[in-house]
Amino acid sequence: MPLSWNEIKSRAAQFAYEWRDTRREEADAKPFLIDFLNIFGISRKRVATFEHRVKKVNEASGYIDLLWSSTLLVEMKSRGQDLEKAYKQAKDYCHGLMDYELPKLIMICDFRSFHIYREDGLTVKFEISQLVDNLQIFEELAGYQKRTYYEEDPVNIAAAELMGRLHDELKEVGYTGQDLEVYLVRLLFILFADDSTVWQSGLFIDYIDLRTRNDGSDLAMHLDALFQVLDTPEDKRLKTLDDQLNMFPYVNGRLFRQRLATAAFNSHMRQILLDCCRLDWGKISPAIFGSLFQSVMDKEHRRNLGAHYTSEKNIMKLIKPLFVDELWEEFHAAGVNHNKLRALHNNISKLRFLDPACGCGNFLITAYRELRLIELAIVEKLLKGQMVTNINQYFLVDLDQFYGIELGEFASQIAQVAMWLIDHQMNMLASEKFGEYIPLIPLLKSAIIIHGNALRTDWHSIIQPLEVETEEPRFNYILGNPPFVGSKLMSKNQRQEIITLISDVPGGGILDYVCGWYLKAAAYVKGKRSRAAFVSTNSITQGEQVGVLWSELINKYGINIHFAHQTFKWTNEAKGVAAVFCVIIGFGCRDYGDKLLYHYSDIKTEPTSSKVANITPYLTEGKTTLIRNRKKPLCKVPEITKGNQPTDGGHLLLDQDNYDQLVSSHPEITPYIKKLIGAQEFIQRIPRYCLWLPNIEPSLLRSFTFLKERLEGVRKMREVSTDPNTRKLAATPYVFRETRLFENYIVVPSVSSERRQYIPMGFLNSDTIPTNLVLVIPNATLYIFGVVTSKMHMAWVRYTCGRLEGRYRYSKDIVYNNFPWPETPTDKQKKGIKDATQALLDARAQFPNSSLADLYDPNTMPTALVKAHQQLDKAVDLCYRPQPFASEAKRIEFLF
Repeated sequence: MPLSWNEIKSRAAQFAYEWRDTRREEADAKPFLIDFLNIFGISRKRVATFEHRVKKVNEASGYIDLLWSSTLLVEMKSRGQDLEKAYKQAKDYCHGLMDYELPKLIMICDFRSFHIYREDGLTVKFEISQLVDNLQIFEELAGYQKRTYYEEDPVNIAAAELMGRLHDELKEVGYTGQDLEVYLVRLLFILFADDSTVWQSGLFIDYIDLRTRNDGSDLAMHLDALFQVLDTPEDKRLKTLDDQLNMFPYVNGRLFRQRLATAAFNSHMRQILLDCCRLDWGKISPAIFGSLFQSVMDKEHRRNLGAHYTSEKNIMKLIKPLFVDELWEEFHAAGVNHNKLRALHNNISKLRFLDPACGCGNFLITAYRELRLIELAIVEKLLKGQMVTNINQYFLVDLDQFYGIELGEFASQIAQVAMWLIDHQMNMLASEKFGEYIPLIPLLKSAIIIHGNALRTDWHSIIQPLEVETEEPRFNYILGNPPFVGSKLMSKNQRQEIITLISDVPGGGILDYVCGWYLKAAAYVKGKRSRAAFVSTNSITQGEQVGVLWSELINKYGINIHFAHQTFKWTNEAKGVAAVFCVIIGFGCRDYGDKLLYHYSDIKTEPTSSKVANITPYLTEGKTTLIRNRKKPLCKVPEITKGNQPTDGGHLLLDQDNYDQLVSSHPEITPYIKKLIGAQEFIQRIPRYCLWLPNIEPSLLRSFTFLKERLEGVRKMREVSTDPNTRKLAATPYVFRETRLFENYIVVPSVSSERRQYIPMGFLNSDTIPTNLVLVIPNATLYIFGVVTSKMHMAWVRYTCGRLEGRYRYSKDIVYNNFPWPETPTDKQKKGIKDATQALLDARAQFPNSSLADLYDPNTMPTALVKAHQQLDKAVDLCYRPQPFASEAKRIEFLF
C-alpha cells in the first residue's frame, strides 16, 4: 500500500529542509539518497544498489551512484558541478545495462539542483526547495499509476478565457443560473488542487481522461460523483466506492455540499475541460480571478455591476500605505526582542479587514498574502535556531479575519475559493521555509464573503466576534475598489441608495455611485481607530462633487485624509478595459502628523511621494478649502457664460462643402451666414458655419427652397423633443435656442486635452458664433486674457475642474467663478500682463498655417510661443507676490 500523498509531501518538506545546505558527493551522497527514497516509504536495501559497476561505451568500467533496476538511475555530484556533463555520463552507463535494467527515470543531482529525465523525453528541473511542488515526476516511485504529462503552461489570462469558453458552452446547452456559477467555481478549485499539492498531482485529469467517454456523454455523471466524494469524509464513504474516486480526499468548507442539477457535455466541451487541466493552475495568481470573473460575464452585466478588475500593482498602491508599510516598520523596530515580536504577532492575528465591494476578492487576496508574509518573517525570527514540530501551531493569522460584501453571487463564490487558494500558496511557502508540509484540506476556516448590497447592508452586523474580545469588535481596515458608475449612468435603484445616504445635503444628486462607499465608510469609522482606503474615479476630487461630498465627510464625520495618490491612469491585464482615471484615498477620523501625498508628473508614470502636513480633498497640500458652485465671480471681473446652443438637429449648421455650394448658388444669403465654433472647431481649426437668421426678412425665408427644407427639419426635431422648452422653440425654427451676439470676446474651450500645458484660448468678435461647447468672456481685455491663459490659472484649472476621461472640463460655476484673481494689481503690473499677452498673440501669428492643436501640442509647441508664455506667466505671478513659485503645488497651495 503506497503512502498517502499528504505523508509523502510532509516527508519531502522535511527532507528538503534537512538537506538544504549539503554540498559534498563523497561524504553525503549515500545518506542523502537513502533519505530521498524514504520520502516514498522505500527501503534502499530492498530495491536499489550503490556503486553499481557497468561497462561504458568505451569498454572502461564505471560506477552508477544508485541503480533501481528498470526504475531509477541516480548520478550525484558535488554542489556546483556541471549537471549536463553528469547526464551524458549517466547515459554512458545505460549502454552497459541489460534491457530489463534500463531505468524509466534518470536523476542527476548536486544536492541543490535536481534534473529528472524520463524515458518518454520529459525533462523537469528544480531546486531542492521546490521538491514538494514537483513530486508528481516520482509518482511511480511512490507506487502510483503512471499518467500522461504535458508541458506545463503558466496560468495567465488565457486560462480565464478557456474557462469562459466552458461557461459559454454550458450556457448554450441550457445549463444556466446559480448552478452554472457554482459548477465553474468548483471546477476552478479542482483544477488548482490538481496542480498544487492539495492532493496527488494529476488525480483529476487522470480520472477525466481515463474514465470518461470521448464523446463526453458520461462526463457530467462522473463530475457529480466526484463532487459528492469531495464532500464526504473518508470514513463515511461506501466500502464499494471506485478506487480511483476514493483517492480524492475530503475537502469540507461547504464548497461541494449543495446539490446541483446535472449538466450535459459533448466531446468538444470535454476537450475544453481537458485543455483547462493541462494548464499549470498551481501557479495561479490573484490577478487571474478578476480576469476570470470578467471573461464569464457579458459586457452589459459587467457594466451594470461596475466589475472593474484591479491589477495587483494598483492594489499595492493602496494597501502598502494603509497597513503594510506600518507593520513592516514595527517588525524592523522590534529587532530580535521576542516580547515585541510576540506582541506584534498577536496584534496582526486580531486585525479584521473588510472589502465592501470585493468582486472576486483581489484586494482581500493580496492583503491576506501580505499579512501572512509579515507573520512568516515574525515566526522565522522567533524560531531561529530552534527544532520545532507541528509548525502550523505557530501561525496565528487566518482566513476568518477577512470579510467581503459582493452584489454578484458568482463573484462572491470565486472570492471564497480564491482565499482558500492563496491560503494554500502561503502554506506552501511556510512549508518550504520550515521543512514541514502544511495541508490545505480539510478546509477548517474561510473568509466571510457576504452576497449582498454593500450600501444596504449594516457592515458591523457581519462581524463574527473572536473568542476573547476586549472591546467592541470592529473592522480595522476597510479597503477596496467600489463600482465606477457616473451620476448620469446610475440606475434608479443606485440613485436611490445615494439619496438615502445623503438625503439632507443640497446637491447630493450630482454624486457618483462610488461616493456611497465613502459615506458608508466615514459613518463606520467615526469615533473609531479604524481606517479606510478606496480606489475610485478622480471625479470625487474635481469639479462640483468635491464641495458636496467632502463637506459631508469632513463636517459630519470628521474625516482626515491620511494618504492619497493623485490622478493616474487605470491599468490592468484584462481585455477591453475602459480608459479610467483614478485616485486612491486613505482616510479615517484620527489625525496623523505627517500625511503621504503621491504625485504623478504624468498620469502614466510611477509616482513620487512627499510628507505633508495636510491633504485637501483636491489632493493637494495645504489648508482644506471646499469650493462650491458660485453663480457670480469671486472677484470683480467680467462674468463668463456659455455660447449659443443650436438645438436644431444639425439643420442650421454647414460644413465647408455646404457653405461653398450655398454661397455659389445663392450669394444673396451670404450676409445671413456666420462662422461657427465649438471647442473642436476652435482648437483644430476646422471651418464650420451656421445659418444666422434672427433678423432675416420672412419673404427671403419663403423664397429659398433649401431654407424651407432645413427649417422644416428643425421644427420636426423640436416638436418630438421630451423637453417642453425645446418643443416651444418649434414655433421659431429659424433661430438657435440662444441668439446672443458677443463683441470682442474671449473663447474658452469647455473640453481640452490634459496633455497641453495651457488650454488654448483666443479673441473673437461678432463675426463668429460660439456654440454651447465653448465658454465666452464678453468685452474682455488683454489683462483678462493674460490671467486666464497663464500658468497660475492653469494650476487652478487642473485641481478644480471636472474631467472627461483625462481631459479638462472647464466650468463656469466651479472654475472661473471661484478663481482668486490678483487682489490689488498696480497699473504697472497690469501693463506688464497686457504687453506679455500681446507678445503671446504675436507669437501665435507667426504660424498662420498651424492650428491651436499644433501650437499647443507639447511635442510641437514653437520656441517663440513657449518663451512668450513664460514671460506672461512671470508677469501674472508678480501680481500675486514678488517671490516666484517653485512648483505648481506651491501655486495651488497659495491660491487655496
